Amino acid sequence: MHRYDFVRQLNSPGGDRKRSRAMHVDTPLLLLLLALCGIGLTVLYSASGESIFYVKRQATFMLFGLIVMIAFAQLKPRFWERWSLFIYTAGLLSLVLVLFFGVGAKGAQRWLDFGVTRFQPSELMKLAVPLMVSAYLSNRYLPPSFKHILAATLATMLPVFLVAHQPDLGTSVIIFSSGFFAIFLAGLGKRYLISTGLLVIAAIPILWFYVLLDYQKQRVLTLLSPEQDKLGAGWNIIQSTTAIGSGGWNGKGWTEGSQSQLNFLPESHTDFIIAVLAEEFGLMGVMTLMLVYLLVIARCMFIAINAQTMFSRLVAGTIGLTFFVYIFVNMGMVSGILPVVGAPLPFISYGGSAIVTLFIGFGILMAISTEPKRI
Repeated sequence: MHRYDFVRQLNSPGGDRKRSRAMHVDTPLLLLLLALCGIGLTVLYSASGESIFYVKRQATFMLFGLIVMIAFAQLKPRFWERWSLFIYTAGLLSLVLVLFFGVGAKGAQRWLDFGVTRFQPSELMKLAVPLMVSAYLSNRYLPPSFKHILAATLATMLPVFLVAHQPDLGTSVIIFSSGFFAIFLAGLGKRYLISTGLLVIAAIPILWFYVLLDYQKQRVLTLLSPEQDKLGAGWNIIQSTTAIGSGGWNGKGWTEGSQSQLNFLPESHTDFIIAVLAEEFGLMGVMTLMLVYLLVIARCMFIAINAQTMFSRLVAGTIGLTFFVYIFVNMGMVSGILPVVGAPLPFISYGGSAIVTLFIGFGILMAISTEPKRI
């Protein structure tokens, strides 16, 4: 057989139909995500005061997220590249609507109320920004020129400012990270990195006096010295670090943590759930969770390296690195090395919209992972 006949057979309509019927699922990534879900439900049962209601509700979110992930994994990466501008524009307009018609809770105005359900546009921007920036830069000469870096930065900072205004500092950090990583992976030069660092340092006084709200400034001051207000602003950090330290090597046992079970630990089933895990399962439990996280990130990087197009490489790498930021910010604030910004721990903290958003991102990764290799 001549090699051209072989190529024709590979590209024949029958071969295309065979590939189209195959389920686009990355098995190693799926198994790791299921492991995270199992750990999350186990810890949530204890963190919520052994509440079956929270566990069932979280399991429902996870099941829905898995279905959405597998469904979105069947869409080709080209689909996301083509529709990235529309998704970004829709998310940006939704953030503007939140300013005028949004509903609030606990002093923050973050949701659009549609009667039957609520929608948080900032969750959409966690995916819209990296998709938009990756699509924009992948169609230009790389490494990007100054004007293209400027345009990508503007596309990133617009939703960051809108989300920070809600206020939601944790989500705005995630959105900023997703846009920055896309620009960085496109080939951001050292001079731009150094210039960015200097600009950030120079902007700190402006952020402190003109951007940060009073309660956000208090969180920074509390980080530096939580003992100054033990029963007030410093309570969260003191109780979380106490819970983490009391767990020791093996922990106190499942549902046996005194800090969480006696309600000393605030937001134990959401932002501070890692402290529950550390108290009840000890350092061994935390290291096990971190190992699973590390394997997920490593799989993301493997998918990025083997992606077929520049757009796919940028998106896969950005999703993996942003996932790391999720973990770092949450663990950093609970352990007292970062200010409390309200960032959930991926797949462990209770919450529906954040989990579904994460699953959608990994669905895009699976689409990239299973994309047919070019001949």
